Amino acid sequence: MEEPIMVYKQWCSEWLNCYVKSQVKERTYEKYCHLAKAHILPELGEYHLNELSTAVLQQFVNTKMYQGYASATIHGMISLLKLSLVKAVELDIIDKEYSNYLTRPKQQLKRVECFSIYEQRKLENFIVFIDKPKYFGVLLTLYTGIRLGELLALEWSDLDMRKCVIKVSKSCHDSWGESGYVKVIDTPKTHTSQRIIPMPKQLVPYLKVMRRNAESKYVIPGRTDYGSGVRTYQRFFEKMLLDLGIAHKGFHSLRHTFATRALECGMDVKTLSEILGHANPTITLNRYAHSMFDHKTSMMNRVGKLLRR
Repeated sequence: MEEPIMVYKQWCSEWLNCYVKSQVKERTYEKYCHLAKAHILPELGEYHLNELSTAVLQQFVNTKMYQGYASATIHGMISLLKLSLVKAVELDIIDKEYSNYLTRPKQQLKRVECFSIYEQRKLENFIVFIDKPKYFGVLLTLYTGIRLGELLALEWSDLDMRKCVIKVSKSCHDSWGESGYVKVIDTPKTHTSQRIIPMPKQLVPYLKVMRRNAESKYVIPGRTDYGSGVRTYQRFFEKMLLDLGIAHKGFHSLRHTFATRALECGMDVKTLSEILGHANPTITLNRYAHSMFDHKTSMMNRVGKLLRR
């Protein structure tokens, strides 16, 4: 008599620990574990692997859609299910998996928020006036488009002020430890995120002064030798906006602001894509198409000047 195929919660645990943990970043592993524990296992955990048919999986997806989860979150759940079930097929635990046949919610691009020229000037004037290293991270992001994790992992050795370049070779995130959140240094988000960013020469005088007075190896200092943590800096930025009377936006909006200003200045999409660390220019185009409209209008008006009265 054949042994019954294991239930999904047993297989998911085995898959995460044996086939995922050693192959992905710690942050990705933690994300998978959270998705499984919070969303998937409570509803599908007791099903045997061979019971996870198209109908069962589709009902799960439909329930999540009805409950109002974001399309990106649901796609994340489906992706986890697919990866785990494909591995089960590869190991001959089951004969087939059915995630390819699911009707998925349409993915919606997040609305890109950026600061207006007025708000940007207000931020810049305040940062230059207050003249403190911690605040300079905001200015550096506005003029390089660097991600928050990359910014807080920057060491002085990553900056070449003679050549005016920044080497992005690591990132950081907060992880829950025994004594609370701790700063974890890791490789950047993707392979293309490892890059050399030319920085505007106007930033260099500020950086040179900061370097002379630096007491930490990190460009953006914190209360400890490990520099500032992600959550700490996010809260710091929120308070800064509040104090300046600027409407709340996430720190990532600084990166969007850089990209928008770069396009407005006429930077080509290929160059911008490489500076931002995107995998290809299509990602940049899709994300910032709306930001390019004013630039397109300007270019069309320039072409229109060829029309003689």
